[in-house]
Amino acid sequence: MFGGRKGGGGSGGAAAADAQEEIIIPRNFKLLEELEKFEKGVSGVGISAGLVDADDIFLVEWNCSMLGLPGTVYQDRFYTLRVTCTPDYPNEPPIVRFVDRINMACVDQGNGLVNLGTVRQGDLRSGWNRNLGIEQVLKAIQVEMQAGSNRRREQPPEGATY
Repeated sequence: MFGGRKGGGGSGGAAAADAQEEIIIPRNFKLLEELEKFEKGVSGVGISAGLVDADDIFLVEWNCSMLGLPGTVYQDRFYTLRVTCTPDYPNEPPIVRFVDRINMACVDQGNGLVNLGTVRQGDLRSGWNRNLGIEQVLKAIQVEMQAGSNRRREQPPEGATY
C-alpha cells in the first residue's frame, strides 16, 4: 500500500506502527517526471532542461540552461550546462558541467565540472539525497552565484566555452 503504515497493528509497538513506508520511485520514472515538468515549463525561473537526444530511452544526457541572477556578476548572462544522469541516479547526484565558461568557486576552471559537494545553497544545503532532482541542482547552482565567494569574481568573456 502506498504511504501506508508498517506493521499493520497488533503488538508491533508504537514506533513500528507509526513508521511510514518509503516509496522508491524507479530511476526512469523519476527522470520522465522531471522531463515532463521541464517540457511544461513549470520549473524554476530562469532555468530549463531537456534531453540531448529525444530518442535516449535511458534519459542520460541533458542540455540545461540558466540565466545569471540579477545583482550578481552573472547578471544578464545565459549559461549552457550538460547534465549526465548515470545508472546510479537518483541514489547518486547527476554529473553537471558548464559548457559556457564561468568563474565560480564550485566549478573546475579546467573542464567546467561542478563540484556539487561544495554547493551549499537551496535544497543542496544538506547534501544530495535521492528526493532531489535536476531542477533542484540547477536552482542551487543559480543561488550559489550569490554566495560571498562568488560575488566579485571576474568573469570570462561572453561566448567562451570549456
